This record gives sequence, structure tokens and C-alpha cells, in this order.
Amino acid sequence: MSGGGKHTRLLHAGAPLLRDGAGPVNVPVVRTSTVRFASQRELDERHHRRAAGERVATYGRHGLDTHQALEDALCTLEGGHRAFLAPSGLSAITLVLLGLLGPGEHALVSDSVYAPLRRVDKTLLQRLGITVRYFSPARDDLAALIRPDTKLVYLESPSSLLFEVLDLPRLTAIARARGVPVAVDNTWSGGWFLQPLRLGANISIQAATKYIAGHSDVMQGAVVVDSPALAKRIATAHEALGLAIGADDAYLALRGLRTLPVRLAQHQRNATEIAQWLQRHPQVSRVFYPALPEDPGHALWQRDFSGASGLVSFALRGADATTAAAFVDALHLFAIGASWGGYESLALIAAPERLREHSAWQGSAPVVRLHVGLEDTQDLLADLDQAFHRSIS
Repeated sequence: MSGGGKHTRLLHAGAPLLRDGAGPVNVPVVRTSTVRFASQRELDERHHRRAAGERVATYGRHGLDTHQALEDALCTLEGGHRAFLAPSGLSAITLVLLGLLGPGEHALVSDSVYAPLRRVDKTLLQRLGITVRYFSPARDDLAALIRPDTKLVYLESPSSLLFEVLDLPRLTAIARARGVPVAVDNTWSGGWFLQPLRLGANISIQAATKYIAGHSDVMQGAVVVDSPALAKRIATAHEALGLAIGADDAYLALRGLRTLPVRLAQHQRNATEIAQWLQRHPQVSRVFYPALPEDPGHALWQRDFSGASGLVSFALRGADATTAAAFVDALHLFAIGASWGGYESLALIAAPERLREHSAWQGSAPVVRLHVGLEDTQDLLADLDQAFHRSIS
């Protein structure tokens, strides 16, 4: 479906065609390892079409109806040309890095990026002769950092610990003027509140594990590109790496996409109420949430985003690491966990070494990150209140 509003298009993207006048609402789960062909000629023809960059399946790893429906829906969500599925968000990131970078080439990466990317750099990219430089999008001159061998600018907005919002239109314009593709980690917005491709980026990456699947029971990554040329390069790496996801996980992610807008709207309502409560709390020195007018990234968020997700971080006033751990341990409704994007609320302490990687962070206080779920906010506030009283008061 090409017409209608954004929400309507997402609800209908990838829907199955009716056959003989009837059909299911959702694409069925199609599992296979072997794809059968009517003739050798048909098999050969599909091999040639796939080699030319067309999305056709010659083996189960390439996916059939369920996978293709999810890919179509992701393209609708992000406004892209083609989508690729991966077993996790990190594998989607690695796919982009290996698809666009080779020995002797250089990438520029925003310093507040998802931390495991640095591990990919140290353990894999450096061994392959690929150089990565981390830079501050707010303080450094991107144009001056781009070299003849720079083949990728990689950004994340907002960042996943302190939610630093980047000026994506400015940064993508600088990179495009030098012919350098831009990839953006768009997991925070779920692809719903931000469309990086419309702001000049070439690639949008998500951990579909999080808001897209939405129920903390799927591991998955997604890459959406804006052009056939980039699609061919990513497809080559995707094929070489043998990346694949199961049809059941593709189905669950597709199902999650249908409720993404309503879930995120509730996450935002709950998170905003809790962020405002934390702002007033005497034992909180700072709250990190771009939707708050006091947040340094608020103006950029207001310009480029249509909403905010359920992630809120805050710095504890006058507390040390032991006190912060006691606070998190005292929570009942907020489970302790490193992921987010499901219906449940989570909490963890941001690792100090990860905070030091953010040039925007100059503090020393412990920082707690919350994922505000879909529970009743009065219950969540009561849980936070009792944890403050038990651990800090």
C-alpha cells in the first residue's frame, strides 16, 4: 500500500496478497532450508538475478515470504530502498562496517556510539587494516577529519547512555559533499520517531531486538539502505558472512512492527512523567532525556524527531558506585538488565569507562539508565521512591 498516513502504511506494509479471493491478515511463517525450482533453467536464472542484486531466494538462508514481508515493512518504516536482516543488532553493525570498509581505509565514528562497536574495531577491524577514528560531533570539525581514504561516517543519535542528540542534517551534508556514505544507528527511535535517510543519511541500522520486536523475546538486527548501489555492496557482504535469521523471529518482528507506534507513544508518556519526577528529586543532579526542555539536545530533538522513547538516564547527587548499586538492587519493578525496548521496565548502572568515552560527559557521579516500560507510572514512581529511601536517604 503506497497511500495513506504513516501509521496506516506501516500497518499494511508487507501484508500478504489474497489468493482465490481470501487470505490471512499476517504473512504465515515460511520455514525452509531448501528452495525447490521447476527446472534447472529456473534455478540458473534466479542465481543470475541474485548475482545482479535482485532480491530473490535460491536457498533458505535468503528467506522467503516471511522474511521478505519484514524487509518490505522495514523499508516502509525507514523510507529506504532495501532492507537486510541479521541475527542481532551488533551483527547488523558489523555487516555495514565490513560491507563498506576494506584494508587501508578509514571510518569516522561518533564517540558516544554503542560501545560494542569499539570491540569490533579492536578485535576485527584493526586486524583487517581498517582504521577507525572516534570524534565528537559537537566539538570536532567533521570536514577537517575526512581524509581521502575515509569511506564511512558512522553516527548514533541519540546515544544509548546519555542520549546526546546529533545535528544529523549538518553532519550528513558535510559527508555527502565529500562523497562519504553515512550510517546512523537508529535503534533509540525504533525507526518511528526518526528517519535518518530523510535527513541525508544513506544507511539506517537498528537492533530489531528492541522496539521493533518489542517483547524481549527476539534477537535481530536490521540494515536499511537508500540506493541500489549501496544495496549491492551490503548484499555482497551479507551473502559472504552467511547472515540469516529464522522465519519465526522474522514473524515476531513483523508482528511487533504493527504495534510499534502505539507502544512507543505509551513509552514516551511514561518516560516523560518519570523524567520530570526525577528532575524534581533532591538526590538527582541531572536527568538525560531529550524531550525535556532543559536537555542540551532538546532543540535538535524537537526539530528532527517526532517523539521520544522510554530510555531515561540520571546522575545521582553525592553518591558513589556502592550507593548506586544499592539503589538499583532495591528496585522491584525495574528489573536489572542490559537490553531495552520490551514492555517491561529495566535499570542498570552505566559503566564509568563507557561514560568516559562520551566527550559530552565531564561528570564523575554514577549514572543510572532506566528503560521505562508500559507498567502503571504510579507503580513505577513508587518503586523508584522506595529505592531512594532504602539506599540513599
